Amino acid sequence: MGEYKSGFVAIVGRPNVGKSTLLNRLVGQKIAIMSDKAQTTRNKVQGIMTTPSGQVIFIDTPGIHKPRTALGDFMVQAAYLALGEVDVVFFMISANQKRGKGDDLIIERLKKISAPVFLIVNKIDMVSPEELLEFINDFKNQMKFVEIVPISATGGNNVEKMLELLMEKLPSGPQYFPEDMVTDRPEYFVVSELIREKVLLLTREEVPHSVAVNVERMCKVEGEKKFRVEAMIVVDRESQKGIIIGKKGSMLKKIGIMARRDIEHLLGEKIYLDLWIKVQKGWRDKQSFLKKYGYQD
Repeated sequence: MGEYKSGFVAIVGRPNVGKSTLLNRLVGQKIAIMSDKAQTTRNKVQGIMTTPSGQVIFIDTPGIHKPRTALGDFMVQAAYLALGEVDVVFFMISANQKRGKGDDLIIERLKKISAPVFLIVNKIDMVSPEELLEFINDFKNQMKFVEIVPISATGGNNVEKMLELLMEKLPSGPQYFPEDMVTDRPEYFVVSELIREKVLLLTREEVPHSVAVNVERMCKVEGEKKFRVEAMIVVDRESQKGIIIGKKGSMLKKIGIMARRDIEHLLGEKIYLDLWIKVQKGWRDKQSFLKKYGYQD
């Protein structure tokens, strides 16, 4: 047995390049929500991967973008802050998206940090080898990367190799968390994220950016074998409330059924899920609401 390695790794990248998919694959459980809508991840989610030779704590940062609201501003700050606290940075890009302003913005930041930066090229199955090579060369010309690893986060191609290379770069260190722990986030937070994921998945474009989910209560039901989870879905406008409720409550019911399945898997318990909706005009620009809905420390 060699020395035990441990350390913190930030996963950064433009929105929608597959950061959450990779994190969930690495920890073997769903802790980060996945959606094809930008701005899905709003907090730093820590995923913990423990092997006999080491422990890696992954920080999944919000996608870096130009902020337009107080919430957006908080998200970008959270992403940048993560870069100052880690041993290695994974800069994740998607092989089917040409380098854009968002990538350039991140590269400028990465040039200023001392941690080694890996270029993780995701979705390699979506382009030809020639295109991939051209694509990688373009990024190589922008800055020096310690490693360049093409992967498929969904299929798992080359993920083992990526982890081997990562372990080589991590310092010797202690096991920070118990080996059966996959995230340091409280269950309340993960449950609220699973509900929000379903809202993003099922509703149309006008809703996602302005949805927050606040889990009000999680408790054992007296004399029952089930858990009760009560959660409030917060939206910006009355019209969004109508979309989420749906015709005769059909959309809310669908959200509830899908979320319940994931929450039961997470908690290992049967649950009752009570969802209700509240309109909180302009919540994304009010500090007190950002704090209440978990977007500020």
